[in-house]
Parts: sequence; structure tokens; C-alpha cells
Amino acid sequence: MISKKNPAIIFFMDILEVKNLTKKFGKFIAVDNISFSLKEGEILGLLGPNGAGKTTTIQMVLGVLSQTGGSISYFGKNLKNHREEILEHVNFSSTYTNLPWILSVKETLTYTLYLYDIADRKSRFEEVVNSFRLKDLLSLQISELSAGQLTRVNLAKAFINDPKVLLLDEPTASLDPEVARFIRDFILSKQEKQKISIIFTSHNMTEVEEVCDRILFINNGKIVADDTPENLMKTIDTVHLRLKIDNKKENILFDYVKRINRNLVYEEREYRIEVKEKEVPGLLAHLYKHDVFIYEISIDKPDLEDYFLMIASQNKNKEL
Repeated sequence: MISKKNPAIIFFMDILEVKNLTKKFGKFIAVDNISFSLKEGEILGLLGPNGAGKTTTIQMVLGVLSQTGGSISYFGKNLKNHREEILEHVNFSSTYTNLPWILSVKETLTYTLYLYDIADRKSRFEEVVNSFRLKDLLSLQISELSAGQLTRVNLAKAFINDPKVLLLDEPTASLDPEVARFIRDFILSKQEKQKISIIFTSHNMTEVEEVCDRILFINNGKIVADDTPENLMKTIDTVHLRLKIDNKKENILFDYVKRINRNLVYEEREYRIEVKEKEVPGLLAHLYKHDVFIYEISIDKPDLEDYFLMIASQNKNKEL
């Protein structure tokens, strides 16, 4: 399998394998018998609505939460029996993880270094500080950092042991666009040079499309999709049509849209309609036939956010 984000990378072996993973809290099933794998050098997006089971899955994969059933293996070894050996090569970063507020950035990174078997800790410290632009923050206490600075320190901690597998939960949240771009480029560079395997969660669907080779979509504790971002988007047969027309003939547009049972929104001096792609030629032909002048037209193909919203909507309908 070839990475669509980085054609130079070819995925071979499974570096993480999850089989029939289940987690129950009393009678509530948070994760329901899911199975998936992560290949060497692959970036796997883990997506789903709030409460879908993403966080519980990550906690079990990290070994901080015991599973009710199923197995988790890294590098062909069971996590339960080889926990210490495996976690030497695994790390995690979350925007929502709290760091010790009274420690300085330097102290935080230094103590983290000693959690791992790193040959040259001084050299590794300097490398991480430079990579994440932390030199000017080293003397500051964690409590003095902004949200964006905290995110950078968390990411530095995650890369400090040069992991083979990395779990990133909202890695660019609270970052300004320039720093967020730097982080995305850094992640893709690590993937290309070191074949690091990453599980990546984010609410930024554009970012997920850009970074992830494959998407695992979880809903109600079950895997409902496992495919590339491109293939998931192709499952949606609607497009977003935007028109600027002669307002004096808007009733012609209204009547046609009503006939094909679509919603019409007027916003920012343009009409927006979500229609099936095959309906677009008929709609435009109808406007031309009735001499409706079109000043501007654009057609936006479905994106990953559309897919996310579609799955979330299906879930709500089932609950009702």
C-alpha cells in the first residue's frame, strides 16, 4: 500500500494491531468489539462525534485503561505482557492533557527525558527544543504559558523519545495558522524520514484530509467506516451549488428548487443549494430556458466535513 500523502512511502507491516477491542462501563458499552491496524509509516485519522468512543479507544491503546475484551499488539507483541518494552517506543500528546503548573518548561522536558532509555539526553533535549521553537520558553513555568505554547510543549514531550508510534489528539488546537502549518509539516517530515506511525484526531476536517492516509470513523463505539479520505468523500452524491442571479426572476429558481425538494438559502447576496450532482445540468438548463441571467456560479464538491456531518446526522436520526 502506497501513502497518498507521501508517494515515496510504501506501507508494509502492521505496527499496531487491535482485535475485537471492547470496553464496558457497567452496562454501557463505550467501545464495541472493534478491530483495526496501523501500518508502519501510516497516519491514521480517528474521527467520530463526541461520545463516539475515540478517547476510550486511545486510552486502551496507550495502556492507561484496561479493556473488557480483545487484544492490543505492538510490533507483534501483546501490550498486556510487554507493556514496559512497548511503551519505550510509543508516545502521546493531547491539547487537553495538563502539565505540572509549578515546573518550568526546561524541568518538564528534562524529567520526561529520564522516563525513557535515551543514550544522549543532552543532545536530544537540544534537538527537541530547537525543533519546537521552545528556547525562549525554557525558563517559564507551565502556568505562564499560553494555550498555543502549551500545545507546543506537549508535542515536544511526545516526540522526545523519538517514538515509532505516536497518538496525537488535536495536535494543532489553539495554534495560530503559521505554527499549525509548521506542526503539520513537521509531522509529515517525520513520517517520510523515519516511517513513524501516527493515530491522529482532529476536529479540523481540512487538516485531516491533508495529513491522514486513512480514516477510521467511530460512531456509538463501532467502526462505521475505514477508508481513505478521498473514497469516503466519494460516497456523498451531493454538491454545494452557489448562484448569483437576477433577483427579479428569483421565483423561477424558487419554483424549480421546490419541485426537486431541495433547500434554498440566500446569504451574502447569493443563493446556496445542496443538490445531487446529476441534478445540476437540469437546474441550469431550466434557468437558461427562462432567461434567468447568472452573474456567478460555483460548484463545491463534498469534503470530509460533509461526510462527518452526514454520519453525525444519521446517528441523531437513529436516536430519535
